[in-house]
Amino acid sequence: MCFGPSQAEKDAAAKQRSEAEQRQRHEAKMGAEQKREDISDALSARSASRYGSKGGKGRRSLLQSYTSSGFLGRF
Repeated sequence: MCFGPSQAEKDAAAKQRSEAEQRQRHEAKMGAEQKREDISDALSARSASRYGSKGGKGRRSLLQSYTSSGFLGRF
Protein backbone atom coordinates (compact mmCIF):
# COMPACT_ATOMS: atom_id res chain seq x y z
CA MET A 1 0.00 0.00 0.00
CA CYS A 2 1.14 3.49 -0.80
CA PHE A 3 0.37 6.23 1.72
CA GLY A 4 2.15 9.09 -0.02
CA PRO A 5 5.45 10.80 0.72
CA SER A 6 7.04 10.44 4.13
CA GLN A 7 7.57 13.37 6.48
CA ALA A 8 11.29 13.47 5.60
CA GLU A 9 10.45 13.79 1.90
CA LYS A 10 7.96 16.57 2.66
CA ASP A 11 10.57 18.42 4.75
CA ALA A 12 13.19 18.05 2.01
CA ALA A 13 10.75 19.37 -0.61
CA ALA A 14 9.83 22.35 1.59
CA LYS A 15 13.51 23.14 2.14
CA GLN A 16 14.23 22.97 -1.60
CA ARG A 17 11.23 25.19 -2.33
CA SER A 18 12.35 27.83 0.18
CA GLU A 19 15.92 27.78 -1.20
CA ALA A 20 14.60 28.20 -4.73
CA GLU A 21 12.42 31.14 -3.69
CA GLN A 22 15.33 32.74 -1.88
CA ARG A 23 17.58 32.29 -4.93
CA GLN A 24 14.89 33.79 -7.16
CA ARG A 25 14.51 36.84 -4.90
CA HIS A 26 18.28 37.32 -4.87
CA GLU A 27 18.47 37.16 -8.68
CA ALA A 28 15.58 39.62 -9.02
CA LYS A 29 17.31 42.00 -6.60
CA MET A 30 20.59 41.77 -8.51
CA GLY A 31 18.78 42.38 -11.80
CA ALA A 32 17.05 45.44 -10.37
CA GLU A 33 20.34 46.84 -9.09
CA GLN A 34 22.00 46.28 -12.46
CA LYS A 35 19.10 47.98 -14.24
CA ARG A 36 19.27 50.93 -11.83
CA GLU A 37 23.01 51.29 -12.50
CA ASP A 38 22.47 51.12 -16.26
CA ILE A 39 19.80 53.81 -16.11
CA SER A 40 21.94 56.13 -13.99
CA ASP A 41 24.90 55.61 -16.35
CA ALA A 42 22.72 56.40 -19.35
CA LEU A 43 21.32 59.53 -17.71
CA SER A 44 24.72 60.80 -16.69
CA ALA A 45 26.08 60.19 -20.20
CA ARG A 46 23.08 61.93 -21.71
CA SER A 47 23.36 64.96 -19.45
CA ALA A 48 27.10 65.17 -20.06
CA SER A 49 26.61 65.16 -23.81
CA ARG A 50 23.75 67.64 -23.61
CA TYR A 51 25.59 70.20 -21.50
CA GLY A 52 29.01 69.47 -22.95
CA SER A 53 28.08 70.46 -26.48
CA LYS A 54 27.61 74.19 -26.48
CA GLY A 55 25.84 75.94 -29.29
CA GLY A 56 23.37 73.16 -29.95
CA LYS A 57 19.86 73.89 -31.11
CA GLY A 58 18.24 72.53 -27.98
CA ARG A 59 14.55 71.90 -27.72
CA ARG A 60 12.39 73.94 -30.02
CA SER A 61 8.68 74.30 -30.26
CA LEU A 62 6.96 73.01 -33.35
CA LEU A 63 4.08 75.41 -32.91
CA GLN A 64 5.91 78.69 -32.46
CA SER A 65 9.42 79.95 -32.74
CA TYR A 66 11.14 83.29 -32.60
CA THR A 67 11.50 83.45 -36.37
CA SER A 68 7.88 82.44 -37.04
CA SER A 69 9.12 79.38 -38.89
CA GLY A 70 7.08 77.06 -36.73
CA PHE A 71 3.80 75.45 -37.67
CA LEU A 72 1.70 78.46 -36.69
CA GLY A 73 4.01 80.85 -38.57
CA ARG A 74 3.12 79.22 -41.86
CA PHE A 75 -0.52 80.31 -41.71
